[in-house]
Amino acid sequence: MIDMSPHHDPMGQAIADYHHHRAKGALRVFSPMFEEDEIPLPTLFRTFGQMPPLERRALQLASGRVADVGAGAGCHTLYLQEQGLHVTAIDISPLAVQTMQERGVRRAVCHDFFTLTEPFDTLLMLMNGIGLVGKLNRMPAFFAQLDRVLAPGGQVLCDSSDLRYLYEDDDGTLLLPDDVDYYGEMHYTMQYADTLGHPFHWLYIDADTLRRQAALHGYEAQVIAQGEHYDYLARITRRPAPTPPPSAPRA
Repeated sequence: MIDMSPHHDPMGQAIADYHHHRAKGALRVFSPMFEEDEIPLPTLFRTFGQMPPLERRALQLASGRVADVGAGAGCHTLYLQEQGLHVTAIDISPLAVQTMQERGVRRAVCHDFFTLTEPFDTLLMLMNGIGLVGKLNRMPAFFAQLDRVLAPGGQVLCDSSDLRYLYEDDDGTLLLPDDVDYYGEMHYTMQYADTLGHPFHWLYIDADTLRRQAALHGYEAQVIAQGEHYDYLARITRRPAPTPPPSAPRA
């Protein structure tokens, strides 16, 4: 598990700082593949009306016992609480969890998704939340964890993006660098003020690859909605067990 002590937790520091002081700084994002980017802090505290359509759609589909995985500042959890759902906010950042509790999240726990043992009916993984898998070769571990924590009849609601457009030629040919195994595997570092986080892997998985991976592990992945910039919302469920053939009539 990544060291999430305060001096290595830029996301948590940013969330706590904005909550307490309405700080105007930005969460800086670095990658060797892109120019420096920023996450505006108010984005992490947005209301339902400020969320993009894919997120609103996912929240409307959530049901039963819900786990908001990678909950951050808790904006999704708070909305689901208001709708009367039993929802648990999960994040690896102690500062984020403390801030969520201060904001009124009733159940916020500091936990790594891959060590969860409690069953849930809905696993909510938004803001490219399935990216926590890190690399494509960790998808088997992801589905093995679903075997443990997804309740019978349960669902995973996740959004991701197809980064193919970054490498496509005008004729649609995919031009990948020699050192790329899968074009959706990213490597990031975050910084907030003087707090620099550890480097981490993040996975953006295209819908076709997600479908294939799901099928390999006994699941189905269905695209529920498409976004405006190569992003999509998917629902992952267990594949129904095959119906046994009827018994042959006795003579």
